[in-house]
Amino acid sequence: MTRLAPLPAAFPSTRDTLQRVAVHVVARARSQATGRFGLRPAVGGFGTPEFGDDLVRVRVSGGLLVRETGGPEGATGAAAPIDGAGLADLAGVAHVDLSADLDVGHDTPPLGDVTSPLSVDPHAAAVLAGWYGLVATALDRVVEKLPGAASPSMVQLWPEHFDVALDAAATADRRANLGGSPGDGFDDRPYAYVGPWTDDRPGDASFWNAPFGAALGYEYLASSDDPVTTLTGFFLDGMERLRG
Repeated sequence: MTRLAPLPAAFPSTRDTLQRVAVHVVARARSQATGRFGLRPAVGGFGTPEFGDDLVRVRVSGGLLVRETGGPEGATGAAAPIDGAGLADLAGVAHVDLSADLDVGHDTPPLGDVTSPLSVDPHAAAVLAGWYGLVATALDRVVEKLPGAASPSMVQLWPEHFDVALDAAATADRRANLGGSPGDGFDDRPYAYVGPWTDDRPGDASFWNAPFGAALGYEYLASSDDPVTTLTGFFLDGMERLRG
């Protein structure tokens, strides 16, 4: 993988806009059909897995919202630019009802004015997609290297926190979340994390540099010639420390 791109000035605002779209349009589409709202990293961004008899998929690709079907009646698709559209416009493309109740957790972003035009910077959207791709690739490598007893969960993008993550067992009584956030209250820039479920912080205390466990910042990964290997090593290091 190539080196990570510098974060553009518009990254925080674009990230926050796309999280509103992720929660209130993309995740809502899956939730209204299945009761589940977990998303997946995807080429160019993120989206739902296929759901329903028509194999519906709703996703964000760069600055576009895309709805696709591939059921027995044949494949169809529709797409609309996010920049300049309101959530109500995008809801029409995704076939979702914005008036229905939706709660994906305590960090659910407010619905807000559904007619107000959204602003998405295409370069910032591409950097966000690249970040998700990096984290997902590193987590796939971690799963390959973990012992079978680790029983890792599926890699998902959780719209509440907008992070890509899985959880896995280091020992029978120590499990941890491994993932990457695009920025939040802890750090407004993207960062990767190892978050133990328990209060145990074995080994060198300097590794455990965050209230929730350990964090590795975007700048450090951006300085690496091989950020996938660097990030994979960080995750595996954290799991090894938890194994004691």
